[in-house]
Amino acid sequence: MVFKNFDELIAKVQNLDTVKRVVVAAAQDEHTLEAVFKAVGDKLVTPVLVGNREKIDAILGKLGVTLPDGSIIDAADAEAAALAVQMIRENKADFIMKGKINTADLLKAVVDKEKGLRTGSVMSVVALHEVPGYHKLLCVTDGGMMMYPNLDEKRQILENAVKTFRDMGYEKPKVAVLAAVEAVNPKMPETVEADALKQMNLNGEIENCIIEGPISYDLTMSRESAAIKGFESEICGDPDILMVPNITVGNILSKALIYSAGAKMAGFIVGAKVPIVLTSRGATTEEKYLSLVLSASAV
Repeated sequence: MVFKNFDELIAKVQNLDTVKRVVVAAAQDEHTLEAVFKAVGDKLVTPVLVGNREKIDAILGKLGVTLPDGSIIDAADAEAAALAVQMIRENKADFIMKGKINTADLLKAVVDKEKGLRTGSVMSVVALHEVPGYHKLLCVTDGGMMMYPNLDEKRQILENAVKTFRDMGYEKPKVAVLAAVEAVNPKMPETVEADALKQMNLNGEIENCIIEGPISYDLTMSRESAAIKGFESEICGDPDILMVPNITVGNILSKALIYSAGAKMAGFIVGAKVPIVLTSRGATTEEKYLSLVLSASAV
């Protein structure tokens, strides 16, 4: 299975046997609730809203939404994250969405050693882009969590992304481990680590995917450029996942795709027990909505 665009992903979620349950921490945010109830209207999720009831009710009134009893849990911001995590642990929700709460406060509850949702793996951001001119959804990871990951952390980031794609229905996603060049250069550590990840894939340490690296962006995205340079790989012109060397590259690449190439984006944090929709404060309602879709598809 390969998704060409977000519409195909939405259709897949609509055809699931069960509607996924999202708990929104500090839900008193208008753009967040607009996205949530667009997803409700499209039969993608059912929500539980945790936060300031008075403010939530005011926004729901503005949106013309009425909820059944028990769908709103009144809580101060300091409590909202802990209650959302508790609902996951009690199997009362399938994934979490950030509302009007600081990212650090939400993640503090998620990583709590006794009551949190850690799995032992690093947590990383999977960002999917629908890019005009590219024939399928394209992932960039990690542009939001791990600043300068070492080789073992890169392995875990890669495995997080592959698991996400497997959960979405992909059999063997294609991964490009990006660098400035396609040759191993000891003076460029990212090329050495990219080659190490490829070798792990070839010897079976990293499974269920095809890894190419180091490989430059132009050769990754263009079969013609690869042919001109004499570089042969089934990844060329057809990647599913672009793995970046650090957070700066990932952040810039995602924003370049959005603001310069007109891409739509959805993103979430993986590596915890459940997906966490953690869009930025500047995210549009559409981005929040699509991130809900992505999370529901990968639960």
